[in-house]
Amino acid sequence: MFFKSKEGKEKIITLYNQKLSKLNIEYSEKLIEITFGITNIIITGDTKNPPLLLIHGTGGCAPLFLESFPNLSSKYCVYAIDVLAQPNKSAENRLDMKSLDYGKWIIELIENLRLKEVTLVGFSFGGFIFLKTLEFNETLIKKAYLIAPVYIVNGNPFIGLFKMFMPLKKFIKTNDQKYIKKVMNVLFSEYDDFALQFMSTTFQNCNMDFSPLPVISRKSAKNINTPLTIIAAEKDIMFPGKKMIKRAKRIFPSLNEIILLEDSKHVPSNKNFKLIEDLVLKK
Repeated sequence: MFFKSKEGKEKIITLYNQKLSKLNIEYSEKLIEITFGITNIIITGDTKNPPLLLIHGTGGCAPLFLESFPNLSSKYCVYAIDVLAQPNKSAENRLDMKSLDYGKWIIELIENLRLKEVTLVGFSFGGFIFLKTLEFNETLIKKAYLIAPVYIVNGNPFIGLFKMFMPLKKFIKTNDQKYIKKVMNVLFSEYDDFALQFMSTTFQNCNMDFSPLPVISRKSAKNINTPLTIIAAEKDIMFPGKKMIKRAKRIFPSLNEIILLEDSKHVPSNKNFKLIEDLVLKK
């Protein structure tokens, strides 16, 4: 199971609902029962607008990611998805990263919602999920924006081990805030008290998946025809920006635009999220 206890899950859902109410937006929440497990979606914006799927990264949830893009609903109908087996309201089923299951899951969701010509905006593991979607079936997708995505390159495992995973393991063992702050300082360009609280609660109460992250093959990448915009973060130790740009240019024939966020760690700053939002709204 993803949650270590019923109490742990309740703590996460309380924080989730707090964040959602503080967004101060008009929305509907929809639980969709599909093959891969019940999936929770927050829908905001006029349903007559073009559809946009928004997917958060590991250790995240839909309200936290929606907060980074407050204006997308002015032009799109935004479907913010709670990823399976993450600290949110979707099912606890963890899918196989080596298979196309994450892609099949998204396509089944899109078909269930009866959407077409969908714009994708995914961050980190959300980027991985959307690349898997394009690998599986890209006919319903119009374009994709991938922010510091998993699945193109990986960083130096020793740097990751010392700077992130060791402090994280110490935090899980001791619940000492100094260790989670070390992790946050490596991952986030900036963060607030709520982000710190949510991450702390997540790592104390959830069984996170620390298995190695796969990388897309050149052959699979060449088969993707959907226009891609890749936003890489220069100081991302997990998925280094310059390394990502170099490989993306080499393997994706449908690369539309590539942006390097200078001085950005894995999670961009509010200013950079605004820049990304403006980019999506402009197109």
